[in-house]
Amino acid sequence: MESLFINLSQAFTAWLMSLGLSAGWADALLLAVQWTCIVAIVTLNITILIWLERRVSSFFQERLGPNRVGPLGCFQTVADALKLLTKEDIVPSAADKLIFKTAPALFIIVAVMLYAVIPMGDGMQVVDLNVGLFYFISIGSLSTICLFMAGWGSNNKWSLMGALRAVAQMITYEIPLAFSLLGIVMITGSLRLSEIVEAQSGVWFIILQPVAFLVYFIAATAELNRGPFDMPEAEQELTGGAYTEYTGMRWALFFLAEYTNLVAVSALMSTVFLGGWQGPWLPSWIWIIIKTYLVMMVFFWVKWTFPRIRMDQLMSFSWKFLIPVSLGNILFTGAGIYFCKWMGWC
Repeated sequence: MESLFINLSQAFTAWLMSLGLSAGWADALLLAVQWTCIVAIVTLNITILIWLERRVSSFFQERLGPNRVGPLGCFQTVADALKLLTKEDIVPSAADKLIFKTAPALFIIVAVMLYAVIPMGDGMQVVDLNVGLFYFISIGSLSTICLFMAGWGSNNKWSLMGALRAVAQMITYEIPLAFSLLGIVMITGSLRLSEIVEAQSGVWFIILQPVAFLVYFIAATAELNRGPFDMPEAEQELTGGAYTEYTGMRWALFFLAEYTNLVAVSALMSTVFLGGWQGPWLPSWIWIIIKTYLVMMVFFWVKWTFPRIRMDQLMSFSWKFLIPVSLGNILFTGAGIYFCKWMGWC
């Protein structure tokens, strides 16, 4: 079971080469199959997550939640997907049609690209980049552009205000998010995610970097636009925020991208702070799934527990608290590493 997917990929490559294809073409086709599997798994996983969040939120708020369409309401998400597929696709006449139509597709593409470097098990990565952590942060920051495209292309003041809120919020919280990961890089001396996981064979980094873990979690919540930081789509003030003019599947693509980003960010948190695929008895790819789902449950818990804060409080919290704390953590980590080397402990 441990090497199930690795053996399948090797068997697929060997079969292609037996058909007369070169090693280069076989690897290219394997890469295409891997991306197809990622898209399929992400789509199925999002269907499960939407149902799970509805059930979890109803439990926290002491209400029923979906319970009629299928056992425990498990087919409610399928019904919603069919509804969105059949709804009319409306493009405002005054919108910048090229930007308006490109934004949701680009948003979901950026979200899926994050999975290229996440180790979903021992040796189970699409690409094991030596700058994998830098790649994840860089690609993830492109979501800011997609949201701004959605607001600008809609040619609607509410959409533009929502997009500007999203851009301000995401840029503000990208800084402490990146700073929180610098302590890990300083300890391991590497940006390769597989090496970061291997460095946690003795102790997980959540023990060595608890402050960085909390900063990362808070900043990631704001980056994902999840409650209590869901200001870009505050219904009471901005109707639908940057998504006001979107209908049907174009709106659904934004919704899917947000959940896709949630899974990716949770998987990175599990990889960097919770030992990644490491764990006893079970195969490595099962451990990363368990840890990722546990992190997502905490995201659900936070969203449905705390009320939304004001925009000025949101911005001040990052600039006046999170960024100084993350910088202090970097300074403390550097001092700790220097002291450890001076004492001959590492």
